[in-house]
Amino acid sequence: MEKAFLVKYGEIGVKGKNRHIFEEALVRQIEHALKYVDGTFKVTRPQGRIFVEGEGFDEDEVIEALQKVFGIVWICPCYMTEDNGFDDLAREVCAAMAKKLGDKPFTFKCESRRARKNYPLDSMELSRELGGKIVEAFPNATVDVHHPQYLVETEIRERINFHWEAYKGQGGMPVGTSGRAMLLLSGGIDSPVAGYMIAKRGVCLDATYFHAPPYTSERAKQKVVDLAKQVAKYSGPINLHVVNFTDVQLAIYEKCPHDELTIIMRRYMMKIAEHFAKEDGDLGLITGESIGQVASQTMESLFVTNSVCEMPVFRPLIGFDKQEIIAISEKIGTYETSILPYEDCCTIFVAKHPVTKPRLGPIMRSERKLEEVIDDLMKEAIENTETILCK
Repeated sequence: MEKAFLVKYGEIGVKGKNRHIFEEALVRQIEHALKYVDGTFKVTRPQGRIFVEGEGFDEDEVIEALQKVFGIVWICPCYMTEDNGFDDLAREVCAAMAKKLGDKPFTFKCESRRARKNYPLDSMELSRELGGKIVEAFPNATVDVHHPQYLVETEIRERINFHWEAYKGQGGMPVGTSGRAMLLLSGGIDSPVAGYMIAKRGVCLDATYFHAPPYTSERAKQKVVDLAKQVAKYSGPINLHVVNFTDVQLAIYEKCPHDELTIIMRRYMMKIAEHFAKEDGDLGLITGESIGQVASQTMESLFVTNSVCEMPVFRPLIGFDKQEIIAISEKIGTYETSILPYEDCCTIFVAKHPVTKPRLGPIMRSERKLEEVIDDLMKEAIENTETILCK
């Protein structure tokens, strides 16, 4: 009898003839996640199931690693055994449960699946007989078919597996099944959550961060690197482009109306992020904007910002309020880093009274004041960009 993990997925199961593509991607993501866990592992996918077998591992560490893999709905620590007859199976089930549960009272229900039809008991018979053996072995155990504490699931294949515990996974789709996108990553709460949510739909992430030395410190830059690494625990490695945006911001500050600063800066950020997105083979941009949260996130502001982009802009938080976003950031472990008091470039050059309902025509007229310098400044910013692999 060997310890293993049965990995259960959700949406992948309805992918029809393409399901194997998603299963293979999920296996790759599981193998990547387990590289950082002590032990040796083998991931297999026999007939619509994914099993993780291994040696020298800590069960809690494996579960924690698998809980960060998109596409997994449940992680079930299980036992794999050979078919040596029902009595041997029943002894192994009872022995494993005794080791884990001791003699404490509990309720349970047995469910069985017979994928190998030559097994002498059908599914209902196996469940009934196994339940009887458990009741005999555990005087404090009670059958509860409606709300059991433990659902003892047994599956008859070439090898038999059984389990009674299940840990919730992230759900979603395996990263790598839905293309790539560029995340505009700041040091705030919202953008890391936006990256996490898009990655959950199977999208690989790149990221762009706008740095403004000496107005923003190296600690502010390190904060964003740390956030990228935290998101990368779920999304896989992220190429983070750190753009020195100071000269572009100063030119906008000197030549454009101050109530339009935020919108115009945002438009040039989107242009630069789109440049790197095209280089990286990305198919869209991702931002952490939510309608009405700040002046640059009104419907009018979002319209003016969008007009500068050729690529689609994905805003997964668009209908979320701040508390909902904070709840997700706490769940994924980015909140404590996001609230560190190191300002990013978006908070340095802020207008006292920013326009909340900008119109595209006046904004474009204001941008014409930059015509003589902006192309060279953007080219210099792009050429001097630092790229950091965050994983």
